[in-house]
Amino acid sequence: QDLFPPRPQGSGRQFCHRARSPRAMPLRLDIKKKLSARSDRVKCVDFHPTEPWTLSALYSGNIFVWDYNNQTLVKQLEVCDFPVRCAKFVTRKQWIVTASDDMHVRMFNYNSLEKVHEIEAHTDYIRCIAVHPNLPYLLSCSDDMSIKLWDWDKSLASPTNVFEGHAHYVMMLQWNPKDSTIFASCSLDRSIKVWGVSGSSTSAHFSMTGHQRGVNCVEYAPSGDKPYLISGSDDRTVKIWDYQTHNCIQTLVGHSNNVSAALFHPTLPIILTGSEDNTVRIWHAATYRLEAPLNYFLERVWSLAVLKGSNAAAIGYDEGTVVIKLGSEEPVVSMHSGKIIWARGNEIQAANLKLLDEGVTAADGERLPLSVKDMGSAEIFPQYVAHHPNGRLFAVCGDGEFVIYTAQALRNKSFGQAIEFVWGHSGAYATRDSNGKITVFQDFKESFSFKPPFVVEEIFGGRLIGVRSGEFVCFYDWAEYRLVRRIDVVPNSAIWSEDGTSVVLSCADSFYVLRHDKDAVQAALISGTQVDEDGFEVAFELLNEISDKVVSGTWVGECFVYVSQAQRLICLVAGTQETIAHLDRVQYLLGYMPEQSKLYLIDKELNVTQHTLHLALIEYQSAIMRKDFGAASGFFSQLPESLHNRVARFLENQGYAAEALQISKDDEHRFELATQLGKLQMAADIIVNISAQVNAMPPRSKWKQLGDVSLEQGDFSLAKRCFKESKDLSALFLLQTACGDAAGLAETAKMAQAGGIANIAVLCFFLLGNAQAALDVLIGANRLPEAAFFARTYCPSSLPDLVRTWKNDLSSVNQAVAESLANPAEYPDLFPDINMSMEAEKAFKARIERRPAVAADYNKEKEWLTMDVIEEIKTLGVAAFAQKVMAGPGGAAPPPAAPAPAPTSAPAPAPAPPSLPVALSPPSPAAGWEVYASPHGGVLSGSGASASS
Repeated sequence: QDLFPPRPQGSGRQFCHRARSPRAMPLRLDIKKKLSARSDRVKCVDFHPTEPWTLSALYSGNIFVWDYNNQTLVKQLEVCDFPVRCAKFVTRKQWIVTASDDMHVRMFNYNSLEKVHEIEAHTDYIRCIAVHPNLPYLLSCSDDMSIKLWDWDKSLASPTNVFEGHAHYVMMLQWNPKDSTIFASCSLDRSIKVWGVSGSSTSAHFSMTGHQRGVNCVEYAPSGDKPYLISGSDDRTVKIWDYQTHNCIQTLVGHSNNVSAALFHPTLPIILTGSEDNTVRIWHAATYRLEAPLNYFLERVWSLAVLKGSNAAAIGYDEGTVVIKLGSEEPVVSMHSGKIIWARGNEIQAANLKLLDEGVTAADGERLPLSVKDMGSAEIFPQYVAHHPNGRLFAVCGDGEFVIYTAQALRNKSFGQAIEFVWGHSGAYATRDSNGKITVFQDFKESFSFKPPFVVEEIFGGRLIGVRSGEFVCFYDWAEYRLVRRIDVVPNSAIWSEDGTSVVLSCADSFYVLRHDKDAVQAALISGTQVDEDGFEVAFELLNEISDKVVSGTWVGECFVYVSQAQRLICLVAGTQETIAHLDRVQYLLGYMPEQSKLYLIDKELNVTQHTLHLALIEYQSAIMRKDFGAASGFFSQLPESLHNRVARFLENQGYAAEALQISKDDEHRFELATQLGKLQMAADIIVNISAQVNAMPPRSKWKQLGDVSLEQGDFSLAKRCFKESKDLSALFLLQTACGDAAGLAETAKMAQAGGIANIAVLCFFLLGNAQAALDVLIGANRLPEAAFFARTYCPSSLPDLVRTWKNDLSSVNQAVAESLANPAEYPDLFPDINMSMEAEKAFKARIERRPAVAADYNKEKEWLTMDVIEEIKTLGVAAFAQKVMAGPGGAAPPPAAPAPAPTSAPAPAPAPPSLPVALSPPSPAAGWEVYASPHGGVLSGSGASASS
């Protein structure tokens, strides 16, 4: 009953050709438009090999350079007033070379846009130029029927060689990529000629004819073992030539007007042709069948260009430039146990990571020097490669067929028709045909087939068969046609863990992590549980929904590792994401090798890189999630110390901050944890360690952060230390005024004064009762107007000198305004009672120096808030007023006492200062006077003060 018997060993290619269906399936190439830019007629397009640039040569005489990733015009160059029929990048010289209808060839530097050279190259329109891939050679061809070779390292005054032989306009020429001394040309004389530049002969080696009208374009096959040329003609056909036998081997018919461009794609098995019928047609390079016509409604097609190593193609139209991406640039590759299989075109190649030289110690992210083995050529074009679960076989799918090969020698094991192929966990496999029928094979024999009651868009392998429609995905059993579960998401991939208990459904902008319970499904079947149209509800349990796009991914134990769209390599454990590395280019995950603790990735150029991911770390994290702390301790002992910080971050995310603090070696992280746990003294010690490190910046922000936490938790001593270290004077001011710390406030005043923070310095001195010092700060800050008004109220004895200084300063700006200021020394009549104000100043100053008020007397002291100082002096006289002030509210004047030591010299009390600062509101001033606060200052110190006051 084997529908697809094994192929004979040996020449598998002929057998595969005989097995091919006469109605071969089309290539599954997604075509996406990357750029559509309108302009004048585009006669030529070209790609820059490293920048995302497309060059457009316009009939209007201009050159446009477009960024096809950003859809923007990045450079514009006016060449001449005549049509530019051809332009090419010369990246090794940073040039753009142009050919135009004024018979000139020009070279421009594409960075500065300056003209480097200009040659009057021909006597008629120049149709095309071709740049040699290595040598400093440039070919040009013209309507004067000649071809000229130019060497830009020599004089460009005259050509190195002139090739003549065509009997009409020479339309195009191209260098042979396999022999760089050979080039081909085509002409409206209906011929294609092949020439050489190595000898002295300027005659054509040979000619090929077959077109019925003039030939517009010619191009060599870029690589492979086929010695082919392609040409397009005004007879509306495209011909494929074997330039070794000089025979036409295929004619492509389908265009309805002149064919203006034709070429082989360098990486895909397709031929692109463009025509004046407004279409670009895609043909299969092996079968020559038409795959798809493209029409972007920009009128006639004049030029095509492709980029080596890329799936991009550029098209030049009458009305603009279009860049398209054909298919996916993701490599067709599979890895199993360190053995890698990939497809390069039709060629199958292998590499073994276990055979890397022992001396090779590539760092994470560096390209590995792999030894690549050519296994042979597949008759079908591989668009999918995947290993059998045991690694001894691999499957290739493409061109509507699949072939299963042995992994060692590329011998055919089985084959058949399919547009999709997937493996199951047990080694079974499933295929999908173009009608949506899914066939399941066990031991390479058909087991059963079914056609779901919906349009099938894609199938997935793994523990269950996933079948996706446009609205949902259904999972079926491998043993029989039985729906296990329908899930209403539309994934683009289903990635199963090795044990089949977990699966990731990767959707357009997010992915879902689900747990599959096979035993629960079996139990439901045995018990005869009623199953609805959505299958078994117990089959899957949603664990996580992550808002991130998965480019590629794999399971490592219970951890899911994936490459995100932002090109970050991320490890997901129990819903927690941790970035392993930031990738510098687009890469795809191959798999994981536990014995080496390495993840392997590959890029589109098939360069393989590695990144370290310790299996013990994964096991440790999984054990923590299971709360199996005993097992976790065992795994932790296997981890190198370099991973301890990473473990600490993981523990913190799981809520184990104390354990993370014990493990972490990172002082920054330890500080965060200690602060979070309230271990403030430890946090302070950590800051000291950070400060002691070489070239360390002063960690003021950390002192500030710790000070805020200390203040919140009531550790005022530590808070004071932190604010002093961070030089946070505002916080120090708050703390010292709240605690009545006069000595500390005096120190803060000096720090503020030295640091130029005038507002805090003035407040500190003022609350200490040192009005003169506050005034000096204002003068030092050149805040003379504020200083004058402050002195008028609190330091009237300093007012005459201060007004004099203010006038001198103001006169340099406005002399008239300066003259309008009145000095009490010159105009005492304008300052009534100023002498009594000076006596009041002396009285209050003496009280502060000899008998400062204590905080406990606040209720008595506030009685003076309503006192009119001037009226009181007038009533009592100066001596009696001074005696009253010295005695304080309600008291008798004490005998004279020795002055108290200055506040700045008092030691800072600890832990609770014995005095409290109290800023008193002013007594009622005399008429015409403005008083901002108590003239006798604001610090009450001495016995009777307490923190509670």
